[in-house]
Amino acid sequence: MIEISRIILRLGLAMTFLGVGVFILKKPEAWGGYLQPRALKLLPGPLTQIMISAAVLDIVIGALMLFNVFTWLAALAGAIHLVIVLITSGLTDITVRDLGLLAGTLALTIDTLPGFVVSRVKFFKKTEID
Repeated sequence: MIEISRIILRLGLAMTFLGVGVFILKKPEAWGGYLQPRALKLLPGPLTQIMISAAVLDIVIGALMLFNVFTWLAALAGAIHLVIVLITSGLTDITVRDLGLLAGTLALTIDTLPGFVVSRVKFFKKTEID
């Protein structure tokens, strides 16, 4: 990925995760309303506490991306978090946007993987075509 493209993607995702985290902290109960009833039954604790935990996770992910620290781990955590959001909330007119964010976090994860990870993953190794 071109460096400026990576910076724009990283900062855009950082602002999104930070913003969502702050909004959730302001009204955790309201954000909990997006969860499907079947998902509510699976929560390991009170809804408000789970939503506050999600908000803190979003803020940590956003801050790591903003400061370009462990970006690949932040992007990977963001991707996993978005998959969980899509599973627990379902695909709606609101969460459909999360598909684009998921694609962005996956692209940033792959683009910022450190060499020691890339060297161990067969998918990323170059192969010669006869």
